Amino acid sequence: MSTSTPTAFIGHGSPMNALESNRHTQAWQAFGRAHPKPRAVLAISAHWYVPGLAVTAMAKPPTIHDFGGFPPALHAFDYPAPGDPALAQRVRTLLSPLGVRLDEKWGLDHGTWSVLAHVYPDADVPVVQLAIDRTQPPQFHYDLGRRLAPLRDEGILIAGFGNIVHNLGLIQWGGQGAATPWATQFNDAVRGHVEHAEHPPLIDYAAMGEPARLAVPTPEHYLPLLYVIGAQRPDDRVTIVTDGIELGSISMLSWIAVAAP
Repeated sequence: MSTSTPTAFIGHGSPMNALESNRHTQAWQAFGRAHPKPRAVLAISAHWYVPGLAVTAMAKPPTIHDFGGFPPALHAFDYPAPGDPALAQRVRTLLSPLGVRLDEKWGLDHGTWSVLAHVYPDADVPVVQLAIDRTQPPQFHYDLGRRLAPLRDEGILIAGFGNIVHNLGLIQWGGQGAATPWATQFNDAVRGHVEHAEHPPLIDYAAMGEPARLAVPTPEHYLPLLYVIGAQRPDDRVTIVTDGIELGSISMLSWIAVAAP
């Protein structure tokens, strides 16, 4: 039987999901219960999108509240998962000769902890975040995922946190909002490519035309999925964890890829 750790992409949605119970957070909880805890999580979050490569290297990463205008309870929320400096060094080794800065300041942002608070509510799984280099094209990020794939054989869950469709400018406030046709079209196309392990069109997502332009007005929430599919293997079994368009223009599509036994 394979001992390879899964890899997963989670559509994180609003940071309020950290405090709420809904069908998405319940699905994240079920995901955590259904699979053995990994030795650690390597998280690629949409919210650490900077020039160059960096990895959190502290033993106790802080909980970052990288947002404004939310209730005090959310600003006070703490997710005290430990870090893993040895994993940070291992990431540097796997990505060499690319320069990866060991970061002692960033910590865990809401893209990561709003989800892991449900997946691992005891905060007992070490978490290391890898920054997304905003100067690089999609193929670069996919290739990094391929280079990080050996971590799956070392008990590490490679997890991307973003949203396949993420257009804040076209959100339909005041309710759930019906999914717009372009959001549904792009979300369904991505889901189909993921389920059939069709990676080239996911890398060249802009070729999907107007739906892609509207769904991905800026790339940071889409790029984490490229690390995840890059780390997948041909015999992985993909299972959808949850799906749906919230507020008209935010996709909650989430999946896990598990090695075949």
